[in-house]
Amino acid sequence: MQTTPDETLIGEIRIGNEAVFEGVFRQYYAPLCRYASPIVGDTDEAEEVVQSVFVTIWERRESLLITTSLKAYLYRAVHNRCLNRISQQTNQAQHRQQAASELYADAVSPTQALLADELSTRLQRAIGRLPEQCRRAFELSRFEELSYKEIADQLGIATKTVENQIGKALRILRTELSDCLPLFVWLAVEAGA
Repeated sequence: MQTTPDETLIGEIRIGNEAVFEGVFRQYYAPLCRYASPIVGDTDEAEEVVQSVFVTIWERRESLLITTSLKAYLYRAVHNRCLNRISQQTNQAQHRQQAASELYADAVSPTQALLADELSTRLQRAIGRLPEQCRRAFELSRFEELSYKEIADQLGIATKTVENQIGKALRILRTELSDCLPLFVWLAVEAGA
């Protein structure tokens, strides 16, 4: 039985041939990014998805089992990773909304509830405008309550970089929401009354 070119490539990747892996990466990276971009709605996010698929393939290369063509496998893996990313983002947004609702559930007046909703919306918009890595580090820290070390491991960056990114996020948010500070104070005082 003759082996197909894909079987040969997969076999070489499985035994750790970096040159073959790099060749596959170079061949498929750009087309996969173009495929993922409209799914996740962002070019940078698409690149991260594709890179994470290739990292996973390399890390698990010894147990790599591909029963379809290599191309079909890569597109399916990227598609699934995109859907997982969208689902994760949806869950995070729902968590943020629920946390904001719970925080302001004890508001005693319609005015307080309205201001609390406005602040929550402004905060979510400001977080959404943070640079990608900065936003991801901040969300993992504040919403998923991960340690700097856990965030560094998940994002593949140094712990010091996580610390710097979260500090940067806080500075940006403080600046963007500075005009809201009197409302935060007023709500806190009213909630305590």
